[in-house]
Amino acid sequence: MTALALDYETLYAELLAQVRALLMRPEWVGAQLVGIWSGGAWLAQQLQRDLGRDGAPGVISSRLHRDDFGQRGLSSTADPTKLPQSIDGAPVLLVDDVLWTGRTTRAVLNELFDYGRPARVALAVLVDRNGRELPIEAQLAAARISLPATQRLHLRADGVGFKLEVEAC
Repeated sequence: MTALALDYETLYAELLAQVRALLMRPEWVGAQLVGIWSGGAWLAQQLQRDLGRDGAPGVISSRLHRDDFGQRGLSSTADPTKLPQSIDGAPVLLVDDVLWTGRTTRAVLNELFDYGRPARVALAVLVDRNGRELPIEAQLAAARISLPATQRLHLRADGVGFKLEVEAC
């Protein structure tokens, strides 16, 4: 595995600025941050703290709504979905580390609607990369890059902070 030539701290600062601007819009007042397990959950926690918001953000898992069980199996390591407040009628900002094919986001949207009907949903990602299989777009993205389909991009905790890593599929 090699470190990608993208600086996590710079990307995070850009994402934070974009999220802060979105949450200032009247239609986004009271929005709930919901991190997609696992990299998105870490980002949502950091955003919640840096935005000075009380409480914990929600965490959502895609494992029960995946359409690729045959390839991935049912993950037993993902935390279950935990939404600290009702999402009915509330704006929800989904947060993830990397948007690639859109399959995780689709599964998460299905999971989200199992818990209620939000007023609106947007997706904020650290990195939006090529390779979309589904018509899903991130409203907020710190970086938009292209990587070959033979490589995966992951956000990893390194004991001190976070770093982005590329690995072969």
